[in-house]
Amino acid sequence: MASASVLVSLPIHKHFMVPWNEMQRGDCCGRFQSITDGYYCKICDFFVHKICSDGPSEYIQYTFHSLHTLQLLPSKPSQYCDLCGRKIVDLCYRCEICDFDVCLYCAKYPPPPELIDIFETHPHKLTLLKEWTEFVCDAKCGKLGDGLSYMCHECDLAFHVDCILYPPEVTRGTDVTRPTKLNHSYHSLHPLKLITGDAPDYSDGKCRLCGRKGDRSPYICVQCGFVIHQDCLGLPRIININRHEHRISRTCLLGVVNSVCGVCRQKVDWTCGGYSCQSCTGYVVHSKCATRMDVWNGKELEGVPEETEDIEPYVVIDDNTIQHFSHKEHYLRLNDDGILYEEDNRCSACAHSICLESYYGCLSCDFILHIKCAKLLRKTWNVLHNDRLNLVTCETDRFHCYACHRMSNGFRYKDEDKVLDVRCGSISEPFFHPSHPNHPLFHIPHDRSINCNGCGAYSAYHVLRCIEDGCEFNLCFGCATLPQVVKHRVHDHPLTLYYGEDASGKYWCDICETETDPSKWFYTCKDHHASLHTHCVFGEFGGLMPRTTVEIKDKSYEVVLNDSVSRPFCTNCKSRCLYRIMLKMLGISDAYICSTYCAITFN
Repeated sequence: MASASVLVSLPIHKHFMVPWNEMQRGDCCGRFQSITDGYYCKICDFFVHKICSDGPSEYIQYTFHSLHTLQLLPSKPSQYCDLCGRKIVDLCYRCEICDFDVCLYCAKYPPPPELIDIFETHPHKLTLLKEWTEFVCDAKCGKLGDGLSYMCHECDLAFHVDCILYPPEVTRGTDVTRPTKLNHSYHSLHPLKLITGDAPDYSDGKCRLCGRKGDRSPYICVQCGFVIHQDCLGLPRIININRHEHRISRTCLLGVVNSVCGVCRQKVDWTCGGYSCQSCTGYVVHSKCATRMDVWNGKELEGVPEETEDIEPYVVIDDNTIQHFSHKEHYLRLNDDGILYEEDNRCSACAHSICLESYYGCLSCDFILHIKCAKLLRKTWNVLHNDRLNLVTCETDRFHCYACHRMSNGFRYKDEDKVLDVRCGSISEPFFHPSHPNHPLFHIPHDRSINCNGCGAYSAYHVLRCIEDGCEFNLCFGCATLPQVVKHRVHDHPLTLYYGEDASGKYWCDICETETDPSKWFYTCKDHHASLHTHCVFGEFGGLMPRTTVEIKDKSYEVVLNDSVSRPFCTNCKSRCLYRIMLKMLGISDAYICSTYCAITFN
């Protein structure tokens, strides 16, 4: 606000200004000042501090540019101070010979000391570099610097001048105040000091909570060399992770020799802290792995009672009969006669054919569940989601599985907007697949896309990997959950999933009548007289239950089996409907759709 109506003419600005004492950033130097007196130009909305504007000389001798005199001149567009790197507004001191510019703030205030020794922020002496340089600050801020810097020649580290002289007490990105000294329960013998830069020589620099090095500003015990990263001070005590069914607890000493992390599958330093399961002996997790954003939901569970709800899916009536929670009105009877069933006998959970698998069938209706589908837990953890998923059995609308992207309208594992079909949702670690019998597979996200050994598709996240050295076997969730045996109308006998490792010669798909790539998985019979692409066996609608209704783009369709003597034509693309499941348009006679694309583009 204006303290007076007097107009003042100052050499720092071309217009008349009024005295002003409102706290704001100065356009003269780009900084806030503790003393708020200044001058304001209403025409330009331009504010200068009084200390910056009082009596600037036209020429000055400057310590950091002693060769030539600097002259007070108007600034040019996009002109920056060669000392602090800030943009110059209105006026600056300049050497035309050397193209050297200094803002009024740097010209007004004396430079920082050339040599300092501040043990509280760094254990070695620091030298001020007078020349303009680009560097990454090795203090906690970790930001790019372009201007003056302090250098530690012993450590080869560079720091912002302000980070050394005025170390920030607030951790970047948070509102948590970090004191220069503190006591911690993991090291109650001595107080810990906040250090700027790497740990001194008498310490190995390894954080005792996470076992890693590299924090630029850790807390350290000067007497013992004990180190704790700032980021590890607030690690939660009790958590759930999506890789394990029980809670895990933080401990300061894992003490389990030759153990591996339950997330990254790398060796764990037993002398450091981490997380362990009180119910499963030997299950440990690195602190950083347990608290990763794709592993932990961010909830601290200390003091929160553990859930004891019943998640079993059925009640046993007798040795061959159960009552499943999704079909309480009738009992289900076990059938394990090994008969090859046709395609219309389908599991209500996964929507796949029963084929040769054992199942539970309803005594009063056509409700059927594979044995493995009947055993699916009502709540489960999955590596692709940080909260427990609920088994939903009462919804019949179609959805796309988050893991394999296939369409389905069977049972689903769901939490908020994350939906997985029951095959992908029930995957847990370690995962064993008959295509890779010697080693288990794990979900370990990669920093680059890797190709699936089953279909050749590339993915960086939705992949199960072998972690053995030299074994680069990977499976996408789609291939990992393919049925091992299927029945299809093109062949009288069951077809087995063939992994293609010894395939030679040419194979032709009996459905689409094109060549089958022997390096990719396909279905075939024992004598290889038939070979079918995996995507041709199921098609886009293979996960939909026949005799149900689905909606696509505001149109309703009945899901039907493609089991007529001659395959009908698609109403949209006019091609034969090749796949065993197709859509029949409601309200229109003999109108069929073969794919999602045709359903969306059909008018």
